[in-house]
Amino acid sequence: MSVVFLSSAIVITNKIIEKNTDEKIYNSTKNIPHNKVGLLLGTIKYLKDGRINAYYAYRITATKELFEANKIDFILVSGDNGTKKYDEPTTIQKDLLEAGIPTSSIFLDYAGFRTLDSVVRSKEIFGQDSVTIISQKFHNERAIYIANKKGIDAIGYNARDVKSYANTKIQIRESFARLKMMLDLLLNIQPKFLGEKIEIK
Repeated sequence: MSVVFLSSAIVITNKIIEKNTDEKIYNSTKNIPHNKVGLLLGTIKYLKDGRINAYYAYRITATKELFEANKIDFILVSGDNGTKKYDEPTTIQKDLLEAGIPTSSIFLDYAGFRTLDSVVRSKEIFGQDSVTIISQKFHNERAIYIANKKGIDAIGYNARDVKSYANTKIQIRESFARLKMMLDLLLNIQPKFLGEKIEIK
C-alpha cells in the first residue's frame, strides 16, 4: 500500500508542478522576457571519474547565451560552499569569466546549499522579486514552483538536458526531491543561512 501511495504522490506532485510552471519555461532566447538577474543554480563540475559534468557545462553555456542576448544584466551564481575544499560558486565564476562574462556582472551566493536556499536567498539577501532561473528543465520547474510560492516572479531558461543512464538516476532522485520540496513548503522551512543583504547593481 505504501508503494502505491508513494507512486501516486509522485505522479500528482509532478502534475501540479508542471501545470504551474509550463508557461514560465523557455528553450530559446528569442521569446524569453528580460530580467535584471539570472539565477544560475550550481552543481558539481567534475564527476567521480574525472570527466566534466555535462549538467554543469550546459548551464554555463545557457548562461552565456542569455547574457549575450541581453536577456539578463547580472548573474547570481548560487551554490554549495560547505567546506574550504568545495566551492561551487567560485568554480562557476571562473568558467563564466573564461566564457567572456565580465566580473562586474557576476555575484556569488556561497550559501545555496539546496534549491530552496538558492531561490529564497535570491529575494531575502539579494533583493530580487523577479529572476530568470538557469538550469535543466526538470530543475527549473521545481525552482520556479518554489519561487512562486515565496512571492518571486520567476521564469526559467532551460540548459541542454543530458541523455544518459545517469539522467535516469537523476530523474528518480528529482521525483523524491519534489516530494521533499512540497513538505518543506508546507512546513515553511527556511534556508540554512540568511545574513546581511547584498545589493546587485
